Amino acid sequence: MSLLQLVSLAAVMGIALSAIMAAAWQIQRSTGHTGWIDVCWTFGTGSVAALGSLAPLSDNQYPARQIMVAALIAIWSLRLGGHILVRTRQVGDDPRYRNLIHQWGSNADLRMFLQLQSQAAVGLILAMSVALAAHNMRPYLGVADFVGATLLMAALAGEALSDWQLRRFKSDPGNRGRICEAGLWGLSRHPNYFFDWLCWLAYPIIAIDWSGANFLGWVALLAPGCMYWVLVYVSGIPPLEEHMLRSRGAQFREVQARTRAFFPVPKI
Repeated sequence: MSLLQLVSLAAVMGIALSAIMAAAWQIQRSTGHTGWIDVCWTFGTGSVAALGSLAPLSDNQYPARQIMVAALIAIWSLRLGGHILVRTRQVGDDPRYRNLIHQWGSNADLRMFLQLQSQAAVGLILAMSVALAAHNMRPYLGVADFVGATLLMAALAGEALSDWQLRRFKSDPGNRGRICEAGLWGLSRHPNYFFDWLCWLAYPIIAIDWSGANFLGWVALLAPGCMYWVLVYVSGIPPLEEHMLRSRGAQFREVQARTRAFFPVPKI
């Protein structure tokens, strides 16, 4: 992929993601359920990234990598998007977004629109990284491709396991009002976020040309860097933990004191 092709593809994907998040803004306004925002973002980012991976940008005689990468991002999108969809149909609202709406007051509609457009920008960074991996012109699939694919599938399994452990914990009436520390949740306060971030490390592994023939592959490192920043410092852990402190108070402070926020660490 040349620089011009990357810029052109980024422009098309950016317009598509902006439109998807504008639709998400309208859906949450009309339904009153902010949970649909992340449903739209996850399915939208996955769809745009998959299509960008399959885009015929050159006379590529080795499309197996494009197909493999498109399949990987589709699996990520369907698993995570499906999980959020089920949760949204059951609960409806996301406390992080609802708290922002209360904070913004009369400016909530405009602020939320701008917020979702910033999420479209994050989706574009991720989709570009996926496309760079798909359009790496190394002939044939190699070790890096299989390492990246294996890492992503392992990360998806970890994320699915953490989601299942949380659902099982919440389904037990005896755990009402308690905070989940079962399984992976005893190693990290947010293991689902950690494994989702780990998924995005797969694409730089596939995209980077270690021979130095194509420097654009290094741009794919923006994906894990951006996701770490978003999850740890912006819209992931901070607003969720603010909600937990309001709803669980001292109990959650005790969990904070004994469990790492992001990277899983076994307790001695």
